[in-house]
Amino acid sequence: MEKYLNGYIGRIQPVFGRVPEKAAHTIAAAFFAYKFELYPKAIRECATATGLLGDSEGMRTAKTALRIISAYAEALENSQVKPEKAERFMPADYPNLAVNLYGDSAQDPETLDIDNALILVYAIAVIASPDDEQALEEHRNYILTIIEIYKKALGIQ
Repeated sequence: MEKYLNGYIGRIQPVFGRVPEKAAHTIAAAFFAYKFELYPKAIRECATATGLLGDSEGMRTAKTALRIISAYAEALENSQVKPEKAERFMPADYPNLAVNLYGDSAQDPETLDIDNALILVYAIAVIASPDDEQALEEHRNYILTIIEIYKKALGIQ
């Protein structure tokens, strides 16, 4: 899983290496807030980070990821398992996602969206927020566990 995650981070580095450090730090804060079930904070951080990103290549995918995380945070804050209607990744986003199994009918597309959103924001923070490097490293297993779920479908040994 470690090799797969490192490969993914390397693959998206050219696109997301341009994320401003302040935006990347806010993205990291959104990731941590969601992970620690601080849902109102996650919603705020996602909104702030979305406002700090431009509309260049990849940034639309990052904004979608943040809106998906925000929608799930809002649902969980309201004791719902998932949002009634969350934004979805589009085919144009797929090249920037870690787990592209959207054509696989065995996969739940909504779960795939939130998993991809969490992996993407984690990766962006790793790439562009050096101040959060140590904290992100401490929570790497959370992301590796998500990827592990898709190991067989991805053909990872």
